[in-house]
Amino acid sequence: MLVRQVRGGIEESVHRGDVVQVDVDGVLIRGLGDPDRVANLRSCVKPFGVVTLIEAGGIEAFDLEPAELAIMASSHSGEDLHVRTIQGMYRRANLSQALIATGAEGMPLDALTAARLARDGEKASPVRHMCSGQHSVFLLLSRLMDWDPTGYWLDDHPAQVAYRAVIARAFGTTPGRLRTAIDGCGVATYAFPLREIARAYALLADPSAVSARDARSSLAPGLTLVRDAMLANPEMVGGTRDRLDTSLMKAAAGRVVSKGGMEALRGLALLPGAAASPATASGIALKVEDGDGYERGTWAATVEVLSQAGVLDPQALRVLARYHRPVDLDPHGRVGAEAIAEFELAPLRELL
Repeated sequence: MLVRQVRGGIEESVHRGDVVQVDVDGVLIRGLGDPDRVANLRSCVKPFGVVTLIEAGGIEAFDLEPAELAIMASSHSGEDLHVRTIQGMYRRANLSQALIATGAEGMPLDALTAARLARDGEKASPVRHMCSGQHSVFLLLSRLMDWDPTGYWLDDHPAQVAYRAVIARAFGTTPGRLRTAIDGCGVATYAFPLREIARAYALLADPSAVSARDARSSLAPGLTLVRDAMLANPEMVGGTRDRLDTSLMKAAAGRVVSKGGMEALRGLALLPGAAASPATASGIALKVEDGDGYERGTWAATVEVLSQAGVLDPQALRVLARYHRPVDLDPHGRVGAEAIAEFELAPLRELL
């Protein structure tokens, strides 16, 4: 059990889950629950997929800026700054944003932007979808390689084939061995045990940490650019309001890359020196069992995990207090209930 929802001293519900922290070689450091639990990556795959476009020469071909790399690794809130950033890429690439095939149901994520659009009688377009940045990787790659962008979301499209090959490299496997499913935005998602997801995020934290003999080392130049772009542009990764990934990366600036995925999965890349032990880079994968529709369980558990890992200092914890202990307010602003993270990560490295 990771988080309890408590109202008036009564436990109303609980959020159970699994957490694992590993180094770049996959050696267990801390954890709770089952490190071999299999989860679909969902949006946690996005930072790795951007490397597909980088390796193909996309930065040079389209004059891409770090903020644009960050938004292609994002699940953005659909705010105007996100739309302008994506539209800038499409203008330079001479691409129509009408090609984006994410749909737009339930978008944008940002409540204030959604309210403004509704007030003005404007219907959200797919560019405001949280996955439009990821889909831009496929479309820009198609433009660069002169592939027909129609049906870019289909499994056998060359853009999907290229993307899949990079994901396989990042996880130390081959495309043919990947376990896939259909993501909510229509493209493929990939399933791995939590310990392997954490290992991939350790690689994101320090891409140069693997030896030259490791096939993953070839990803280092591209992953370093993606990591640095996300660190420098946290508002592009999530948004300006109520997005944990953004708030974490601002509160622990330069120490952690955070990327959430649907159904309450989160990958955390802890840069070298982010924590006293270990001082080297590591990765954390956290999965809340029930999918956490209210986000309170994932929020509370994520901040608590980083606190126990030694990443968050007292100032950062104060800044993140509303995520660490999310509250449910009544119509008069009174606290009716709160989510409380109560668990202790086991020092798995010491137990081996």
